[in-house]
Amino acid sequence: MENEKMNLSGNIPFDTLSEECGVFGIYCADEQRVLDLTHLALYAMQHRGRVGAGMAFSDGNTIRCYKDLGLVADVFTEDMLKRIKPGKIAIGHVRNSSKAVVERVAAQPLVMRYMKGVMALADNGALVNGCELRTELEHDGAMFQAANDAETIAYLIARKRVRSGSIEKAVAEAMDQIQGAYSMAIMSRNKLIAARDPRGMRPLSLGRIGDDCWVVASETCMFDGIGAQFVRDVEPGEV
Repeated sequence: MENEKMNLSGNIPFDTLSEECGVFGIYCADEQRVLDLTHLALYAMQHRGRVGAGMAFSDGNTIRCYKDLGLVADVFTEDMLKRIKPGKIAIGHVRNSSKAVVERVAAQPLVMRYMKGVMALADNGALVNGCELRTELEHDGAMFQAANDAETIAYLIARKRVRSGSIEKAVAEAMDQIQGAYSMAIMSRNKLIAARDPRGMRPLSLGRIGDDCWVVASETCMFDGIGAQFVRDVEPGEV
């Protein structure tokens, strides 16, 4: 597999993708700052995806998601920003797609409610075994709304979480099943989790702002734009 062009769940070889999606996550005590920095980060990553944009926030009790198709400026207008209720944790996403038609439901972050609570997920990448995993989940009763790998990953994490002691352990166990190139930011009510595929084929970096604000992003160049200091790359296979 190392020397071959791997087919994605949509049967598209990697070298046909001109751009990758952008993923961002932040954990900070100042909720308004979380909103402002997430919005700024999506602008800084706009070149990574122009099909859709979204943000999800957790205040420790509730996860709220705001997303739509279009550019960041089109989705997050001044009026929309005034209506957003932020939290201390957020993940953001700009979507790139090789498909001619993209439905709004496919925009990320994806929010899922399940037995253990609620989580939000934003990913950049594609799974080699996405179709196989999706079929297996459907046979177990899973119902999918969109044709993307994020939903498959979220279902796997939710299934693992039922028997795992923590969501981060569930993420690690789900990663044992998925194959391909990906990086992702996952948010529960109280945790921000970053994960990168074992081959390190998709970038993901960790940064910080001051002493109380941590960020993860698909690329380090946007750290300067939000005043973050690069700490290190998330290691291949690391959660």
